[in-house]
Amino acid sequence: MSNIGLLTVTHDPSGKTINLFKALQKDLEEIYSDLFITISDQSSSELIMQMQNSKFNVKIIPKLGAAQARREVVNFGLSGKSEYFHYCDFDRLLTWGKTYLDELKTTVAGIPHYDYQILGRTERAMNTHPEEWIETEKITNKICSLELGKEVDITAGSCSFSRRSAEIIIEHSKEKMTDAEWAMIVHRIGNSSVEYKAVEGLEYHEEINGVSRKNGSTEEWLGRLKLSLIISEIAIYTGKTSAQSG
Repeated sequence: MSNIGLLTVTHDPSGKTINLFKALQKDLEEIYSDLFITISDQSSSELIMQMQNSKFNVKIIPKLGAAQARREVVNFGLSGKSEYFHYCDFDRLLTWGKTYLDELKTTVAGIPHYDYQILGRTERAMNTHPEEWIETEKITNKICSLELGKEVDITAGSCSFSRRSAEIIIEHSKEKMTDAEWAMIVHRIGNSSVEYKAVEGLEYHEEINGVSRKNGSTEEWLGRLKLSLIISEIAIYTGKTSAQSG
């Protein structure tokens, strides 16, 4: 089996992921040949200690947003020897392992078949999310699907790619959101195929995947709408020399 590295990021001041990580640590260490995480310096010191005492390669970074944390972990992963990588937001990885561990294992085993693979949600998994996530992400996913010429769910926080794709991503990634950017970099600049797989495990668990703002409020709807616009613009303009993203 090809060696596959895990790339993940977290910002967890309250340490809400500690217990679930403890429960899944052994499984995760068996699934991947190498594990890399960037943790914000504002995260729980207990979580940081727990990670440092595991097989994870740990890098503590300033909190400068998810996109920067994701770029940092790809760069970190390239310092190892993995030929392929699975990127997954830490909270998403833990809820996936908690509910669909076998699916996670088979998904990881299939990673070496693709230069880049978007990992999205089945209809059932999508419907576990708050309404304001579902409705706004429909627009983002529609635009990304049109740009790629295939139906995709790009905003689930997970993807996989080869070392070559990782190197191209690091060279060109600069936007404030990476969800669509990385796929478009590989597609347009790397001239590689971008594949898609929908999984059950990227479902929503309020206690782990939830955000601090109150779900359903007008502010939350507006926030999700703004994210949708940013990711959609990035999907359209990344890798096109004739246009610049706003």
